[in-house]
Amino acid sequence: MAWSLLNGERVVVILYISRVFFSIPSSLFHESIALFLLALAGLFVEIAVENPNSNVLDRFKTRPGASSGILLGTVTLPTVMMSRLIQLSRALSDQDIKLEEFGYLNMQYWAASVSCFSVLIFLWAVPRYFVNNNSGPLHSGSGHDAKFTLVHVVLYAVVCFMSVSSKSYGGLYLAVKLLWILFHGLASVRLVQHILLTFPSCASIGEALLATGGLVLYFGDMLTFTLVKISVHVLFSTSLVHLGMKRSEIGTILQGVLLGLLLLPLFYKFVLQIWIHFSRLINSEAHVAEGRTFDGIGKSIVFYASLAVMLILIVPEWMQLVQEFHMHPVLWVSTFVFSEPLKRLPLCMYWIGLICISVFRFYNISKNSRIERILLRKFYHLVAVLMFLPAVYLQPEFLDLAFGAAFAIFLALEMIRVWKIWPLGHLVHQFMNAFTDHRDSDILIISHFSLLLGCALPKWMSTGFNDRPLAPSAGILSLGIGDTMASMVGHKYGVFRWSKTGKKTVEGTAAGITSVLAACSLLLLLLASSGFIFSQHWSSLLFAVTLSGLLEAFTMQLDNAFIPLVFYSLLCL
Repeated sequence: MAWSLLNGERVVVILYISRVFFSIPSSLFHESIALFLLALAGLFVEIAVENPNSNVLDRFKTRPGASSGILLGTVTLPTVMMSRLIQLSRALSDQDIKLEEFGYLNMQYWAASVSCFSVLIFLWAVPRYFVNNNSGPLHSGSGHDAKFTLVHVVLYAVVCFMSVSSKSYGGLYLAVKLLWILFHGLASVRLVQHILLTFPSCASIGEALLATGGLVLYFGDMLTFTLVKISVHVLFSTSLVHLGMKRSEIGTILQGVLLGLLLLPLFYKFVLQIWIHFSRLINSEAHVAEGRTFDGIGKSIVFYASLAVMLILIVPEWMQLVQEFHMHPVLWVSTFVFSEPLKRLPLCMYWIGLICISVFRFYNISKNSRIERILLRKFYHLVAVLMFLPAVYLQPEFLDLAFGAAFAIFLALEMIRVWKIWPLGHLVHQFMNAFTDHRDSDILIISHFSLLLGCALPKWMSTGFNDRPLAPSAGILSLGIGDTMASMVGHKYGVFRWSKTGKKTVEGTAAGITSVLAACSLLLLLLASSGFIFSQHWSSLLFAVTLSGLLEAFTMQLDNAFIPLVFYSLLCL
């Protein structure tokens, strides 16, 4: 019975966590205990939710064909933060970073961990809430489960309190830290419900949990940084600013643009309601007669105007509040791009040319060829390697900015597609629909988002201290090379399947692992010949590549989202 509960995905996750545990220093003892309790709770809740008698999956209408993915979604982000802590602990011992920077990352680890743990408590309580409301009988073991869960929660809370209190100075500062962490947990519970209910059949619970943890952590960091800056301006004192937070101009621009685009739907609907109201007041008869015209061109004008106001006026105001740009952020970006024209302008031209060629070529193939969509999609993975891998080491800061610009464009185009904004809405939908698969829905097309973020997140997280040369390119290597070769070889030559119901083959997995190992070896040799001096243990690299390849083979989750983070986490050790 116990062995039947250990499917392939769970075994890979357990190996992943065990590898990280093996590398945790004694200074992170409390954090390691919390990670163990979190993983145990994730396994417990996943088994309970996937029980045939559970109604959680029906309640939230998760993505068809996917498992709950709760264990993987629970441990991924906290384990990535733990790996980053392990990496920075090496820098701290060598005095390459300040203690405040390490302390703030430690707080972010706890914020991510508590966010996931809070969602687990919510998921565990959902079936019991509905059973009680329907006056149905509880499971005979529910009393024992409740006692176990209560002890688990209390033990986790005690470990969290001991860790935070050991690194705090004074009761007020400790209280603020604990409230800050608790805020992340409560916000995560609310956000994960919003994602699953607003976008039905678009994500599994594990995928929604990963997105929730990332968004809450990212915007919690932004809110904290904003409040600190406001306190400095109001109190004219820097005594409160001891959180170890440092922001580059590029990091501030990325945060601001992402915030603006995520707030754009609310702003757009607000402006649209005002536009409709005044239009009716001025000429109600004309409005009724020309309703279709307004629905098309009128909505489009309001959308594009709202987008321009948000990105050119509102967002830059926040950027200048939290960062001293000494000029408008749009001008700062232009100055940054043209500061090295002989390097960055040719790179931009190379990117644009490659994008144009691949878009027109692959789109024509999709219309006139019998090549399966999964193979066409993998061509874009190869394009990502050609575009991003050279820039990771030649123009890392410019690539950070380019990733942010590309993600902003993708977000804007998805809004245009969903709301059918004239004149691009239909064209974007037609093009995107040519490359969708079973993981995309009628509401959202997320494949291109997951590919871009899978390549970008390891690079963004490697900003600052990094003593592992392959970590920034973890997403590019795992998705652009490993995932692509696994799919192509498995599709063409695969015979032995990992499971009777799955499509993944042993041959495809072996090809993916071998190709990533070869690419990593070649990249390390090129970096060594260029004068880069880093330490990279080959046994650790072999384990990271193999485990990431096995995760691609066994997981039923969105592999573009999870594999790069797992691979990055293992490379940091």
